Amino acid sequence: MVVGNTTNRTKARREVAVWDLPTRLFHWSLVLLVTVAVVSAKTDRMTIHMLAGEAILALLLFRLVWGLIGSQTARFSHFVKGPRAVLAYACGMLRARRGGTEPEPVVGHNPMGGLMVLALLGALTLQAVAGLFTSDDILVDGPLVALASGSVVAGFSTLHRILADGILILIGVHVLAVLAYLVVKRDNLIRPMVTGRKAIPADAPVDSPKRRPATLALAVLAAAAGLVAAVVQAG
Repeated sequence: MVVGNTTNRTKARREVAVWDLPTRLFHWSLVLLVTVAVVSAKTDRMTIHMLAGEAILALLLFRLVWGLIGSQTARFSHFVKGPRAVLAYACGMLRARRGGTEPEPVVGHNPMGGLMVLALLGALTLQAVAGLFTSDDILVDGPLVALASGSVVAGFSTLHRILADGILILIGVHVLAVLAYLVVKRDNLIRPMVTGRKAIPADAPVDSPKRRPATLALAVLAAAAGLVAAVVQAG
């Protein structure tokens, strides 16, 4: 009997804080609102669709600011890496997989996940802005259609329709990646986004990330919502 081979499976673990409450609430609120936006568009409930889009835009503005001044793991500087870092992380995962060892734990988004975050935030932001200038030329106009020329409205309307499918593809890739981590790597990425905490090896040299106060997040969200409301009213 070889006892040493069971070391990785029985290794002691500890929990560290990963995601602050504002980031978790943003994530699940965005999931809900995107679902509402997609379903309402498919069922021609355009009033609900536009309200959902405006709420999504406010959330995205909050997240962009929170990515600059928020808690450590929420900041873009923490998880947005260059091509070399992404490649090094991917190679490290492959080596760990082949060697039957556990890769170094990452608190927050890993370099590959960071690319997906940027893609989703960028696509959703562009989609929400395009929606403000979108018209179906029959009954429904975005709140800023009257302020733009016909060619601008036509361009944004086309972009809004095409990008909708692209966003669904990105969401599908994101969900598949999360499931792959769960099944292949036994790394549950969903639980930390619910509880805010992640289990890592007890001897891993990882500290809990620094957090910013929730009151600051609330102030940023209020400012973002106020800005979106002002822009909509201006139309």
